Amino acid sequence: MKVIICGAGRVGYGIAQKLCTENNEVTVIDISAKLVQKISTNLDVRGIVGHGSHPDVLVRAGIKSTDMIIAVTHLDEVNMVACQLAHSLFSVQTKIARIRAKNYLDKAWRDLFSQNHMPIDVIISPEEEVAKAVMQRVTTPGAFMNTPFSKGQVSLLGVRLLDNCPVSNTQLSQLTELFPDLNSMVVGVKRAGKLFVPKGEDQILAGDEIYVICHADQVARTLDILGRNEDRGRKIIMIGGGNIGVNLAQELEHLPGVRVRMIEVDKETAEKASIALKKTVVLHGDGLDRDTLIEAGVNGADIVISLSNDDRVNVLSAGLAKEAGVRRALCLVNDRTLDSLKEPLGVDIFIDPRETTISTILQHVRRGRIISVQSVEDGKAEVIEALALTTSPLVGRPLRDLDIPDGIRVGAVTRDGEMLFPSGSFIIKPDDHVILFVEQSEIPAVEKMFRVSKDYF
Repeated sequence: MKVIICGAGRVGYGIAQKLCTENNEVTVIDISAKLVQKISTNLDVRGIVGHGSHPDVLVRAGIKSTDMIIAVTHLDEVNMVACQLAHSLFSVQTKIARIRAKNYLDKAWRDLFSQNHMPIDVIISPEEEVAKAVMQRVTTPGAFMNTPFSKGQVSLLGVRLLDNCPVSNTQLSQLTELFPDLNSMVVGVKRAGKLFVPKGEDQILAGDEIYVICHADQVARTLDILGRNEDRGRKIIMIGGGNIGVNLAQELEHLPGVRVRMIEVDKETAEKASIALKKTVVLHGDGLDRDTLIEAGVNGADIVISLSNDDRVNVLSAGLAKEAGVRRALCLVNDRTLDSLKEPLGVDIFIDPRETTISTILQHVRRGRIISVQSVEDGKAEVIEALALTTSPLVGRPLRDLDIPDGIRVGAVTRDGEMLFPSGSFIIKPDDHVILFVEQSEIPAVEKMFRVSKDYF
């Protein structure tokens, strides 16, 4: 696939890195020669210095033969115009744009990006997506990930097992025998830095980070069995009052009994946040200052969420909050080299905003009838929901008779509004929604499974 990416910042770089490792032909456009040089040197991509919304620059980038344009510059208007030109002048099939301003995303203007006006196929709003991801983690405190599939019927949980986990050292096949009515399946395990798809005879151990697919109604019970069904918490402190912080605070204000205090170092930003929020107390101060944290009530807080635009501030402020006794600390981190600080500082969850953005894009990059995608462990695996066609090699035979690679686990199937957990005798039918945990090396195999073509074998 030929892809043009407008914008070589953090998000553009992350998308280009993912796409070029999968042998896509990627060209990146940016007005910064420094960013273009960096991305061209580090990745197997072609770099163009120029304005992503100028027709001549798009032509130099190869827009006439491009399958997809992804516009993720810092300016919404540039992203919108780039997609408009890609459609009107060059008939590009798929157009994806990052739109940050909530004014454009208001439901009152829902027709703005339709085919007859400004045709954009996919709108990415990182602020809204990150706020949604943090919200899921706040409302499911025992999990470091909680992602919905199949219109909310199915949940993908990421859970770190503690020393007191009641089912540690238990084989996965025995878990099924112990809890026969539990609609949950362990589909991935990260142990000692290695991610793998477990087999029935494998045990889950304390310290493992496991990925579980379960019925949405059984999230609480699943976490309880794993020893991680924790109280949600009512006193929340947020550090950072930018777009993401305000979006999240507005969502938290709807939760009954929840009290939110926000710390913002920039006075003007703090004032804007205070105007936008109804119930949240906004403090002008530094999240790295102990006195400010104490004034915000860190000593009695249940959760601290660090969402400033500086990764180091986020990590350090979350660490200070944990040191002060806060129960859970979440922070936004773009730089994955900071992962090594997570455990020493006691931070519970790192949230990478690029991962949510890239997951949204991947469902349009993936070949075959792919419905949704969630990237896992910085792209080491993906959870994919796909539509089974009559031509799919998965259809019509028991799973045990299929030659499914070890790096793929069929975790759940939804059929006619019902969620099903497949055993070896389970037979996938046409139009089933199949949810799979897939190691990175096996993604091409999954794409082939869900293509319309009959020539898979």
